[in-house]
Amino acid sequence: QVQLVESGGGLVQPGGSLRLSCVASGSISSINIMAWYHQAPGKQREFVAGFTGEYSTKYPDSVKGRFTISRDNAKNTMYLQMNSLKPEDTGVYFCAAHLPQKTYWGQGTQVTVSS
Repeated sequence: QVQLVESGGGLVQPGGSLRLSCVASGSISSINIMAWYHQAPGKQREFVAGFTGEYSTKYPDSVKGRFTISRDNAKNTMYLQMNSLKPEDTGVYFCAAHLPQKTYWGQGTQVTVSS
């Protein structure tokens, strides 16, 4: 099993920045891919950033150039740096650990972009 705990959400003005954190524990060595997802109010959860390899990353066009995923293996922590935030970035952000047989999710952290 893998446990994930996100933090770092909050209220920010348009154009502002936030850094989200996700601390992983448990069977970390079994994780294939770590990623961040965004769920806007009333919408489905969508992929926003992920590691496709040890150092390779992937982003959808909607956040490319604004969001950066990173990690500190010594701290078992993954980060999402979000810059130039827009109102449409509002929602709950989840980190996910994809294993061969199962995906684990954190509880999510709320981000609200509003003036």
